Amino acid sequence: MIAENAWVPLAEVARPHGVAGELRLRLFNRDSDILLELGEVLVRLPGGEEHEVSVDSARRADQAILMKLYSVDDRDRAEELRGALICGTRGDFSPLGEGEFYTCDALGAPVVFLDPAGASIELGHVRDLLSYPSVDTLIVRAADGGSDWEIPLVAAFISEADVGAPGKEGRFVVSSMEGLERPVPGKKKSAVKPPRKRHPRKAKGTDPIRGVDMDREQSGDEKTDEGTG
Repeated sequence: MIAENAWVPLAEVARPHGVAGELRLRLFNRDSDILLELGEVLVRLPGGEEHEVSVDSARRADQAILMKLYSVDDRDRAEELRGALICGTRGDFSPLGEGEFYTCDALGAPVVFLDPAGASIELGHVRDLLSYPSVDTLIVRAADGGSDWEIPLVAAFISEADVGAPGKEGRFVVSSMEGLERPVPGKKKSAVKPPRKRHPRKAKGTDPIRGVDMDREQSGDEKTDEGTG
């Protein structure tokens, strides 16, 4: 898990709103209200420059948030921030339910396979997460330098999902390699297929992930009848 004081991008400045310096923010997690509660944010400009800025006001506007930052008092100044990232600290996030974790806490976590003899084999580290309509999937940068592993967060493959305590490293344990393949560039066929005609969404740092789906023992769209609920 990343440190409590680590800055995490929560939204992007889409455009100015009005003439008084308000910013219209495109939220990475449209269900999150974190930015409505913060008194200070980090503004990360497209060129990489960063500034901690006080928040004068923030309010909902459909699926966006309108935010007024200190010293941003006209449309021209707001226009300069177009494309900037608005960040909050990890400590600002709301607690999640048991077994759930935020995407940002999983990034960088080691992924290991426990063979039948109990030996631990490093597969790599979590590089990204993709959210399909029916399953969340770990994208794992392979330790051997080959193509990424794509591992669904389901009990058929994952026996342990631990993102660790704040500032501490967790790990994901793979219990079965059967059916897992690494995508080969130029080839479309894979042993583990996402639902047809549905495209995955790249999970953002503030997306809550429900953890290992214990109701799903199969890949793709198949479910078993013996889920624990």
